[in-house]
Amino acid sequence: MVHEPESRPAPHEGAGPRACYRHPDRPAGVSCTRCDRPVCPDCMVEAPVGHQCPECVREGSRTVRRARTVFGGRPAENTRLVTMVLIGINLAVFLLVQAGGKPLLNDLLLVGRAWSGDGPVGVAEGPGQWYRLLTAVFLHWEITHIGFNMLSLYWLGPQLEASLGRARFLALYLLSGLGGAALSFLLAPPNSASLGASGAIFGLLGATVVMMRRMKYDLRPILILLALNLVFTFTWPNIDWRAHIGGLVTGAVVALGMMHAPRGAARPLVQWGTCAVVLLAIMGTVWAGTVQITG
Repeated sequence: MVHEPESRPAPHEGAGPRACYRHPDRPAGVSCTRCDRPVCPDCMVEAPVGHQCPECVREGSRTVRRARTVFGGRPAENTRLVTMVLIGINLAVFLLVQAGGKPLLNDLLLVGRAWSGDGPVGVAEGPGQWYRLLTAVFLHWEITHIGFNMLSLYWLGPQLEASLGRARFLALYLLSGLGGAALSFLLAPPNSASLGASGAIFGLLGATVVMMRRMKYDLRPILILLALNLVFTFTWPNIDWRAHIGGLVTGAVVALGMMHAPRGAARPLVQWGTCAVVLLAIMGTVWAGTVQITG
């Protein structure tokens, strides 16, 4: 015998449309796909699937963690931006100095142990001349010099920038350049001058060695490159080995602090604390060089 299926009322039959849980006087258009609460068109927020209520959207935003690079920086779509900006600044300064000639060059380069009739010349004069520690890092006179340095920056920079993030990479570059300039200032022979991005480039080399060791990559290619550069440093005429070694050591120390910092909330503190300690060491080196010249 065939039985007719029982007739069941449709959901909410006779009860009218459901009201929005935030606005009881408004009919709900849809239900939240996460909590199933009814929401009106003014409250619904479009989601990848369906719609959500404002509370679920806020809760989801709190639980989503920001992506980070392997060493804690913020990832960027363009991982060459800082590298290309630094290359652009170096090229702009080069063209400016070519147009301004030797007087402008003399105003920007790093002067070691030099004296005039009135006293020391350059950084040792005091805070008004400390800018030379930085301007010398972006200063080149010969086209072969800037060409080699910028090719090295273009080759080394993007990988470190992608791994560290923009801010940490920029700090690494600038501190390496300043570290090289400070050691050059401390140890340079009398009446000598130094210029060029080589200290910063050697800092990137040192940081690349630390990074590849930290990531357990094959170190042989970068060690061979570093060895060749050190050979040129100590055999090629008119190369400031002090700036190269100072940049190399500074870059390696900064990279150790950044790439071996523990994960979690303490990591930024360790990373930027390392940068602060290195900056203090650079300032101490400049002070020692000044005392040596003026004392």
